[in-house]
Amino acid sequence: MPAFVDSAKCTACEDCISTCPTECISLIDGKAKVNPDECTDCEACVDVCPETAISMK
Repeated sequence: MPAFVDSAKCTACEDCISTCPTECISLIDGKAKVNPDECTDCEACVDVCPETAISMK
């Protein structure tokens, strides 16, 4: 299951974007969004998010 971003918690710090090995995260309207077709479930973004806005659902 791909990573999920809780947009209410996301502060657009871009830590997840720079950490993602598949480059499947981008900022859209000031919030991180994950492309589920490219996410490999590595959880790197989950570990790096300072706001705990990203989870694996």
